[in-house]
Amino acid sequence: MPEYIAEALQREGLMEKYEARPAYQQNDYLSWITRAVREETREKRLRQMLDELKKGGVYMRMAYNGQ
Repeated sequence: MPEYIAEALQREGLMEKYEARPAYQQNDYLSWITRAVREETREKRLRQMLDELKKGGVYMRMAYNGQ
């Protein structure tokens, strides 16, 4: 996991929620964020992941009832 993502999860108090997600979701989030070419896109995707983890019940803008 890139340091900036780990720091964001820690800062927002969301590491436990991230780690509670299935491995495929964790991997999807990381690859989706890091594949972005532009910094603005990486930040937008990171914010979306953090918002979804805070809200719960959402994964990549789709309903997810694993939490």
